[in-house]
Amino acid sequence: MLWGRATDQAVIDGLLDEALVGRSGVLVVRGEPGIGKTSLLAYAADRARDVRDMRVLRGVGVETEAEIPFASLHLLLGHGLDRLDALPAPQAAALRGAFGLAPVTNRLLTGLAVLSLLAELAEGGPLLCLVDDAQWLDQESAQALRFAAHRLHAEGIVMIFAARDGFDPSGLPEHRLPGIDAGSAAALLDHAAPGLAPGTRDRLIEESCGNPLALLELPRTAPPAYDRSPLPLPDRIQQAYTARIAELPADAQQALLLTALTDGGDLDVIVRAQRELGVAPAALGVAEKSGLIRIDGRRVTFTHPLMRAAAFRHGTYDLRLEVHAVLARLLEHQPDRRAWHLAAAATGPDETAALALEQAARRARDRDGDAAACAALERAAELTEDRARKAGRLTAAAVAAADAGQAGRAKQLVERAAELVTDPRSRARLCELRARIAFDEGAPYLAHDLLMQGAEELAALADADTDAEGSGGQSRQDRIAAGLMLTDAARNAWQLSDPDRVAEAAARLHELDLRPGDGLDPAVQAVTGAAVLLRQGPAQGVPIMRDMVASGGRMTSGAHTFRINAAFVAPLVGDFRTGHDISAAMAAECRAAGDVGKLPLVHVTLAAAELYLGRFRDAEATAAEGLRLISDTGQRNRAGYLEGTLAWLAAVRGEADRCAELAARCRDRFDANHIVNGLAWAEWAPALLDLGRGRYAEALDRLDAAMTGPVRHQIQAVYFAPDQIEAAVRLGLPAHEPLCRFEEWATASGQDWATAVLHRCRALVEPDGERAHEHFRTAVRLHAGSGRPWEAARTRLAFGERLRRERDKGSARPHLRAAWETFERLGARPWAERASTELRATGDTGSPAARGEALSALSPQELQIVRLAAKGLTNREIGAQLFLSPKTVSYHLYRAFPKLNVASRAQLAGLDLS
Repeated sequence: MLWGRATDQAVIDGLLDEALVGRSGVLVVRGEPGIGKTSLLAYAADRARDVRDMRVLRGVGVETEAEIPFASLHLLLGHGLDRLDALPAPQAAALRGAFGLAPVTNRLLTGLAVLSLLAELAEGGPLLCLVDDAQWLDQESAQALRFAAHRLHAEGIVMIFAARDGFDPSGLPEHRLPGIDAGSAAALLDHAAPGLAPGTRDRLIEESCGNPLALLELPRTAPPAYDRSPLPLPDRIQQAYTARIAELPADAQQALLLTALTDGGDLDVIVRAQRELGVAPAALGVAEKSGLIRIDGRRVTFTHPLMRAAAFRHGTYDLRLEVHAVLARLLEHQPDRRAWHLAAAATGPDETAALALEQAARRARDRDGDAAACAALERAAELTEDRARKAGRLTAAAVAAADAGQAGRAKQLVERAAELVTDPRSRARLCELRARIAFDEGAPYLAHDLLMQGAEELAALADADTDAEGSGGQSRQDRIAAGLMLTDAARNAWQLSDPDRVAEAAARLHELDLRPGDGLDPAVQAVTGAAVLLRQGPAQGVPIMRDMVASGGRMTSGAHTFRINAAFVAPLVGDFRTGHDISAAMAAECRAAGDVGKLPLVHVTLAAAELYLGRFRDAEATAAEGLRLISDTGQRNRAGYLEGTLAWLAAVRGEADRCAELAARCRDRFDANHIVNGLAWAEWAPALLDLGRGRYAEALDRLDAAMTGPVRHQIQAVYFAPDQIEAAVRLGLPAHEPLCRFEEWATASGQDWATAVLHRCRALVEPDGERAHEHFRTAVRLHAGSGRPWEAARTRLAFGERLRRERDKGSARPHLRAAWETFERLGARPWAERASTELRATGDTGSPAARGEALSALSPQELQIVRLAAKGLTNREIGAQLFLSPKTVSYHLYRAFPKLNVASRAQLAGLDLS
């Protein structure tokens, strides 16, 4: 029975009831030790099993296994491995890898596999997953479970985590357990310890603060009436447990220490260790009778985590060392656990233990367990006496920490390694790692300088080795490594819009004397183009960059870094189609391979390409999915680009509050870091919002201000130019500078759409009516088939407005109607209203096409799902691509069909869903 928990039980009952009708739910139950989290999970399990006939899975975070990747996930899902063959092959392989049944896995694909496996297990009815002590989950298990939890929707699955502070919920709903009320506390105390003296009883109720475990345990060691000094509650409870342990026979105390130090409470291991230590076989039974542990099948667990801590602290140091040594001998078949026991048994430098930990780290890295690898390597370094080897292990630990998203920890490890490093090659490696950390921490200038410093070290080393006999291979490797660092430095400087730093990196690259076979030709071409573009302008730089984009577009697979760079450069030369094709192909490859970690960066380029091509709903869906993946991968430095894209889309739609919020978030991310090519989005979106609402002075002020800041160096600024020109013309102001800026770039790009927009801009500033008409007609002709409906609609609107002002209503109508329908289809409400007003002024009162209205009723995710379903993909195949469960896919299709006025999947194939 639970005292004082009616409200909390109602929350649990609500989640279980929702699961019965197919709706999933997630909850993180928070609270201090002893507050009743475990009891509430037990209540949930009983109600689910006995009242609602639900299947229950139970897992737990084990403190001693927190550095073993996927240990907790195996405890939760180990009984469901017989269903792995029902999963898509990459997901099944990921879970097998996570559980050590296959060589390699992908951490984020594992999260999708967990979602799919849970959905598969829920096919026969609702499912309850309970995870206790979530603060001790290994990082890999926690990430996979959070990934799955964020995507639960219509599977009939309830997932409840119980955790103290220290567990990162990453946006999952939380419920904090308070202490129970005084009346309930009194009832519980009377039940647990009847006959207490009134004074002692009142003091326990007062000092327990409603903590149920305190009410159960403190009566055993009630303090004297004169002792009024309060103690922190968990410490006091632990003291009570320590007192109970001290009352047991010595063998039972040793059995408790063995249980505390045995990972996962394996009964067979504990019994064998007892024999090694000479502990009586009956000792474990005595400990069980004390109520401190429970034996369930082949597992031994403490009835509360504080009991484990008490058993550990009660054991003497010498005895703990002996137990760890025994466990290391008994766990030869479990090398990861053996390594940690060897380390715990070491009292000084121990190369055997250090090597075992290094090998455990390698296995963890193979399973994408970066956090676990970092912990193992750091401990290995502590056990290492040789300075060079210690430095190497600390450096490897820092790399693993950085890969795990633990920048602060990585920085500390780098500094420790730097104190030991003396050779140039290792110093260069540390420079590269420091640069990565600096960039993640918002210090891009420092990152650039560190990369240049590391490249200089390697280049000097390569030059010195060139003449040494037999060193040609190493010299070449050093040159390639230096080239890669210089490429990163140039990319960093490009984002800072710093022509001098880009040019310096480009010059150093050319000095390296790289060969065609080194594989850096595309990188050198990109850096050279960037330097020329920033220093000499579009006429010289754009052709170089255009060739690079074309090379990326011709690649059908592989060369990930070069292709993603080409996709980033594509908008800078106006080649949105190639940029889109590269990004879409890479996204498909990542989805097919389950390489979720690369997708956020691909989403950045894909969302931007979709936006520029006028596929606004696609861009929104891509950006929204990218932000969800960023939350899972921790790549928060990518979020600003996607937020900027969404801010621009909100501006086009006239969603002022959303535009302001997203633009502010984008600006906050990039302004502090001086990432100018991202900051451009934050400046452009609010100006576009003003322009669409007819606030021309405000729009012009924003764009002019952006051009006086760092954005003026960025090629993205050419995209401001048509908006600046329109705002200036509306205000009767000159627009010579933005027109010249756009003309230079448009001419260099050679893109038909850019030439079309250039003619529109010339028409806007042209006072002579006939010449203006000729520019407009040329623009309309070039827009046809250019794949930029947004720009085409703006040209038709501007042409129609001019014709109407010149009282040629008949000629204006077709242009205004075309603009109106396009704006409606794109969801650009302010622009559609502007076109509608102009159209009514010509006497046309027709309505826009209904297709745009139907599609606009779909959410971005519904649109993604509907398009894939129209191609004939099954719910399972759609779920694998979009990281959703099949039931969630089915739910979204069920909601989308009425909006599209269809009744089946077959009818989708006949719809225009572009």
